[in-house]
Amino acid sequence: MSGPARPAPGFSPERLAFFTDAIFAIAMTLLAVELERPEEKELASARTLASFLADHRSSYLAFALAFVLLWSVWRRHHELMDRIGGLSQAFTAWHAPFLLLVAFLPFPTAVVGASISNPLAQTLFASTMAAMVCCEAVLKDISSSTGLVTGDPAETHRRAADSWGVGLWFLLTVGVAWLFSYAFTLWFVAPLAATYGGALISRLRTAPANHPDPRDGDAPRS
Repeated sequence: MSGPARPAPGFSPERLAFFTDAIFAIAMTLLAVELERPEEKELASARTLASFLADHRSSYLAFALAFVLLWSVWRRHHELMDRIGGLSQAFTAWHAPFLLLVAFLPFPTAVVGASISNPLAQTLFASTMAAMVCCEAVLKDISSSTGLVTGDPAETHRRAADSWGVGLWFLLTVGVAWLFSYAFTLWFVAPLAATYGGALISRLRTAPANHPDPRDGDAPRS
């Protein structure tokens, strides 16, 4: 009796999941590495240290936000990979831009932390997040449409709509950043974009299937 079928070389879901986890772990660690450390003069007294920490509060805010965002993207990807029964060339290839953006995120996080009200800094961060989450959405769409996921592919398709909603929300904040210096506050309500925006996108994507063909009424009944 032959054993279970082995995946083709280079198409092992487990190896891809392990590699992705490593990239996320490194990126989340680099977020803290980018934080500026106080020098000896800032450590001379509690007052100088408090002044240093206050001056860099935007960096800590950017760090916390980026860490939570990366954590949420990793959790969703982890759940997706737990349902993947096999890999395809498209699914594997789309991990390249996805992980490139994950690895790149510490840089725009440091930039926006240094000048959080700068519209170009906000654009850099929001564009990176938008592209990353849209890549995540593409991965979900590919896995649901090509039969890579086990269980109900419609559920993965709906979750892809949630990711599209978040990606479009970050893209929207790019334009707002040039009109409103505190546009970064909109990033904190990104989960609402997944809940409500995702539901709207899912409804729009399935709308044609919900409308019966008018010609069906002309079909003879048995």
